Amino acid sequence: MTPAQCAPARPMSVFERYLTLWVFLCILTGIALGQFFPGPIQFIGRMEIAQVNLPVGLLIWVMIIPMLVKVDFGALHEVRQHVRGIGVTLFVNWLVKPFSMAFLGWFFIRNLFAPLLPADQLDSYIAGLILLAAAPCTAMVFVWSRLTNGDPLFTLSQVALNDSIMVLAFAPLVGLLLGISAITVPWDTLITSVVLYIVIPVILAQLLRRQLLSRGQKAFDHALEKIGPWSITALLATLVLLFAFQGEAILKQPLVIVLLAVPILIQVLFNSALAYWLNRLVGEKHNVACPSALIGASNFFELAVATAISLFGFHSGAALATVVGVLIEVPVMLLVVRVVNASRGWYEKPG
Repeated sequence: MTPAQCAPARPMSVFERYLTLWVFLCILTGIALGQFFPGPIQFIGRMEIAQVNLPVGLLIWVMIIPMLVKVDFGALHEVRQHVRGIGVTLFVNWLVKPFSMAFLGWFFIRNLFAPLLPADQLDSYIAGLILLAAAPCTAMVFVWSRLTNGDPLFTLSQVALNDSIMVLAFAPLVGLLLGISAITVPWDTLITSVVLYIVIPVILAQLLRRQLLSRGQKAFDHALEKIGPWSITALLATLVLLFAFQGEAILKQPLVIVLLAVPILIQVLFNSALAYWLNRLVGEKHNVACPSALIGASNFFELAVATAISLFGFHSGAALATVVGVLIEVPVMLLVVRVVNASRGWYEKPG
């Protein structure tokens, strides 16, 4: 593997940096379309086969595949170079984050905020939060790592390892946490979602990656530059459709978005701090601890949105909860980037 292949993604573009603004504009656009053009929106909503909305399914593939093309599963052998950092990230990603989110969902949504939320959507909101926490981030991690001068080999190998685990563990983990939360587990739809939005995109992305690399590294990098914007564009288009369906509920209770943001914000800050501290505790280098903390906190929100729509539908609280994750992801992760960069002196100070 050449250094070029190991290199993380470029720093954030202006478009990526202001993703929260674009998501907010999508909310307004979607609500307006739902209010003024209900007929066409309902027609799009009826375009389903086996509970999969065809326009949204296509958008989700366009959203996910360009991201997965960046993942080099050949980097898995690099995990042995940073066993401690890898161990910390896996512990936080798969044993702490999903379960802590399930607890936060129970505490805030089912108890503390319950009187302020629609009673018939409480389970759905919690399900959306669980879906958000059960999938570690794939694409944006490369950006966060670059902004903290993170070790590129560690970042690449960790993403490849997480994606490999996700193929096998995502459905059982989501099923377990939904069951613990007393939410009915639609196993057939859940497994179908994993196949549609993880297994098939991974296979297609790796075939495309191999074909592009066969033309040379320069051609590969050029192709990534061209297809990279497809992901964000498809995500925003999906959000417009989702809010076209969610608009009526949001207009009636705009406070819902703020309340759903609370457990997500706590979860991100808690898990990033835990991963950062654990890396220092085990003696890992700062340029490994930074991407480890960021991987441990961020989410593969594209997959979460896709799965929530498949499992519970456009109108569900689950879909809305995952979109709130998209809304706050960038500003919160930029805050974490600033903290880990500013605390390098503390981190490297002999304990």
